[in-house]
Amino acid sequence: MAGLLDKRLWIVSGKGGVGKSTVAAALALRSARAGKRTLVCEVNTQERVSRFLERPEAGPEVAQLEQNLWAVNVRPQEAMREYGLMVLRFETLYKTVFENRLVRQFLRFIPSLQELVLLGKIMFHLQEKLPDGRWRFDTVIMDAPATGHAISFLSVPQVLIQTVPPGPMAREAQKMRDLLVDPAVTAAVLVALPEEMPVNEALELHAALRDKVSLRTHAAVLNQSFPERFTEADLEALGGHPELLAVAQAHHDRAAQAVLAGTKLERNLHAPVYPVPRLFTPEFGRKAIEQVMEHLEPLVTGAA
Repeated sequence: MAGLLDKRLWIVSGKGGVGKSTVAAALALRSARAGKRTLVCEVNTQERVSRFLERPEAGPEVAQLEQNLWAVNVRPQEAMREYGLMVLRFETLYKTVFENRLVRQFLRFIPSLQELVLLGKIMFHLQEKLPDGRWRFDTVIMDAPATGHAISFLSVPQVLIQTVPPGPMAREAQKMRDLLVDPAVTAAVLVALPEEMPVNEALELHAALRDKVSLRTHAAVLNQSFPERFTEADLEALGGHPELLAVAQAHHDRAAQAVLAGTKLERNLHAPVYPVPRLFTPEFGRKAIEQVMEHLEPLVTGAA
């Protein structure tokens, strides 16, 4: 199948704690090294990507981390201001409207407005162009919220299309939805661990994105997998060494569990699953991200 480099918007999500920010950082680094001007967007959270890459925090303004790689932490207040300026065009008019105390209180009661402006900022950068007409960013990677919030976050355009009257908000929502559901533009990558609950949540996320957002799953990453190292013959040979046998048996069992998890994902997602081995390292930083990146090479390039 086509690699991620053929797409412009990569959405990475999964259950909290499965390593989706790790995967997002590794994919961003690989995209940048492919010569793609790459922006990785974290959504109103404690920044992890810049820390993994051993760079200063980006904050709410787009900041360059290294060659071909930028990052931003999309936060509601700053995103609201940018959205208001894009719609109203003039800063003085923005201040008159959006910085009015009564207006701010009113805006809090508009359903899904916060999610709309957060998603809108990401989509703005996806469509942003340089003076010469080229895309400012060839690739935009969304480190999306965890499973439950990701579903509500990504379904906001569809909800607004169905609920708000025709006008600027409805038009913006339609533009966002068109980009989200376009398989030539967008690819969803789901991250799971080789454990029952994360795998089940990945399958639930897949179904919800398909049914509520019309977004298909491009691929899944099975993080912290244990590769098979010991055969049954190896285990038998360790019969006289109970301590070694216990360690080898535990590894063997975890490897078998990873195989079962990968098979379950492939059968239900109808999409390829890419295992990333568990890394045993005292500090999880750039070197670890580069190792993860190497294991995700087939996902990025589409190579068999």
